[in-house]
Amino acid sequence: MTIRKGSGYGEHRPLPLEAPVASSDAQLRELVVASRSSNSMPITVGLLGGDLSKTLGGSGDRSRLSGPDALTVPVDLGIATVDGIEVPFVSHLLVGSLFRRDFLVAMNAQWRDGLDLGPRSHPGDGLLDITTGSLPWGQRRAARKRARTGTHLPHPSLSYRRTSSDSVEFDHPVTLCVDGALKLKARSLELRVEPDAYFVVL
Repeated sequence: MTIRKGSGYGEHRPLPLEAPVASSDAQLRELVVASRSSNSMPITVGLLGGDLSKTLGGSGDRSRLSGPDALTVPVDLGIATVDGIEVPFVSHLLVGSLFRRDFLVAMNAQWRDGLDLGPRSHPGDGLLDITTGSLPWGQRRAARKRARTGTHLPHPSLSYRRTSSDSVEFDHPVTLCVDGALKLKARSLELRVEPDAYFVVL
């Protein structure tokens, strides 16, 4: 169920005995994608690291996953359609280089590599936080520094929106980085959210 303002999120329930464990966004993505291709029930994964774990307040303590304090939460999945091919992502998708021409970042998590690029993002709200724009060379370093605390927004040269779907066309092939690992080229990009697509245990 998509989280509502003022409501609780998740429930205290330990990781099932045979469930997999991921230590990064890239590992989590691989597990989620594999489970979707097998048409199985939504997968449950223990999560020990990565930007999604940081967003959800994960401790990185493996022993916690099987104890009474383990928290099981439903998580949205971002779906990028890249030149007609669906590419799921768990935490974030970056187009180009941060704050440069043709830059776009779609956040399902709050964090990306220590930068708070989705200050209002929540992986259970049914929305993606998308920032686009371009900053002059002299402003990029300052914006990156402010992004450590999420204070790079608002900015007159950056467009920020929270949405369940979006699309963009590029004048030339651009580089996409998915969950900090998978790199692709694209001319067109469609984005949407699949709510409560799987579960993680923290």
